[in-house]
Amino acid sequence: MLWMRLREWVKTALALCPKNVAAEFQLDCMEEDINFLEKMLWRNDQKVGFCHNDLQYGNVMMNDEDQTLTLIDYDCSTYNPVAYDIANHFCEMAGDYHSDTPHILDFNKYPDFEKRHKFVKEYLKPSRKAGGMMSEKEVEQILKDIEKYTVASHIHWALWGIIAGRVNTIEFDYTEYARQRFQQYNLLKHSILNVQ
Repeated sequence: MLWMRLREWVKTALALCPKNVAAEFQLDCMEEDINFLEKMLWRNDQKVGFCHNDLQYGNVMMNDEDQTLTLIDYDCSTYNPVAYDIANHFCEMAGDYHSDTPHILDFNKYPDFEKRHKFVKEYLKPSRKAGGMMSEKEVEQILKDIEKYTVASHIHWALWGIIAGRVNTIEFDYTEYARQRFQQYNLLKHSILNVQ
């Protein structure tokens, strides 16, 4: 569903935005970028599952008594590559939504390789049958996929920011948020996907 949602959001963003904002974010070229990303990222052998797609800390509730976790806010949930969901979770670590500037992101908080590796190994444990072992090759492949899907996560939330800024009345600088996500998208598009 990721690719269909991105294409729909580009159309919505173009319909809502003044021409100068659309030009700043190069929305006219965005559908081409999405087509390219889908071609670069999608493989038939990827693990697909029901994904939350907005797994930031504010959507994870912990019961202090029994230490159980409850996920909330399923409005973005769909079936997607699990690597996308995990990539998005890692990208969300850049946000501090309880600060005076919740729209400002710090991408230095993106987890390092060791933390990502540990997370993926834990994530894959329940999918193994009793006593089954996951191969390091499987872990490495999903880690590679996660890194590539960070690009899709940034474009997803950049488009969301543009749209939300036109339809929400919540006090949040959606345009600046979108600008930061587009900057990360462009940076990673070149460094991770080797796009000129």
